[in-house]
Amino acid sequence: MRINIKELKEICETPGAPGFEGPIRSKIIGNIQSSVDDYYTDNMGNLITIKRSSNNPDNKKLMFAAHMDEIGFIVTHITKDGFLKFHTLGGFDPKTLTAQRVMVHGKKNLIGVMGTKPIHVMSPEEQKRVPKSTDFFIDLGMKKKEVEKYIEIGNPITREREFIEMGDCINCKSIDNRISVYILMEVLRKINNPPFDVYGVFTVQEELGMRGANVATHHINPDFAIAIDTTIAFDVPGAQDHEKVTSLGHGAAIKIMDASVICDPRMVEYLKNTAEQKKITWQPEVLTVGGTDTAIMQKTGKNGAISGAISIPTRHIHQVIEMAHKEDIKNCIDLLGEAVKNIDQWNWNYKS
Repeated sequence: MRINIKELKEICETPGAPGFEGPIRSKIIGNIQSSVDDYYTDNMGNLITIKRSSNNPDNKKLMFAAHMDEIGFIVTHITKDGFLKFHTLGGFDPKTLTAQRVMVHGKKNLIGVMGTKPIHVMSPEEQKRVPKSTDFFIDLGMKKKEVEKYIEIGNPITREREFIEMGDCINCKSIDNRISVYILMEVLRKINNPPFDVYGVFTVQEELGMRGANVATHHINPDFAIAIDTTIAFDVPGAQDHEKVTSLGHGAAIKIMDASVICDPRMVEYLKNTAEQKKITWQPEVLTVGGTDTAIMQKTGKNGAISGAISIPTRHIHQVIEMAHKEDIKNCIDLLGEAVKNIDQWNWNYKS
């Protein structure tokens, strides 16, 4: 299969800060509505799609989750000179904000730049200090009177960076987690008469604590659940082998654990077996920090869910230069699609 670069580019570049996912949700609906049996948006803002089974006597439910929000900012103050102060929405390494462009979403979208004190006028002590997000401001190139025509406190801000192809990889802001949005869309298009009802959920506010998945999982109450998200690929100069977590080009990552979840061993084994049987390249993921919607889906339904995750290895995560390998993306699509087909045939009993 070929990756639809045009669609992936649109998905990555469309804004959608946590709590302000409207633009990306609309984009997904426009691209996927003809491929699902039903869809709706819940009160939290999650987009829930359904592919129904024609033969599901036990009414089993399989839930997929790919969060559609991206890390961003929110306007907290407009100075007397028209500069913006902001608060982060999601986890940032402050030094990555230096010399970046952003988009401020008000009555009119305005390009701004992240500014801070020039190194020329920093004291020796300031030059050595690790920057904080509060050191930065956003410069719109306008006086306060002009800024206030379009921008107000509470407006969301997203990062501005064009999607490009680089060698065997793609590169953009918000690969986390728009690559998973794209993967889930592709799989929903391919599913034909699944053995269980499939709920493909594009969740909100994952970057602020997996808030959307809480609501969606409580409502759906799935029997089985698989999250699709990015994971760390620290396969770069200076990294020791045990620090890499995953490596680009080595296949879809099957999550075993992260800091928020130990995936159900039955689901881990099922995904591994599916990959081996279908000759899909895969690699294990043990991540000792961070978390995804997997944990929420595992424990939030009435009965809990047999849960796991498929992760896309990603370099430079939570920066505007996030990078994923095209072959890994294809392997993730294949693995998720194949996992649907025979999920009713697997022995889900606990082994003694």
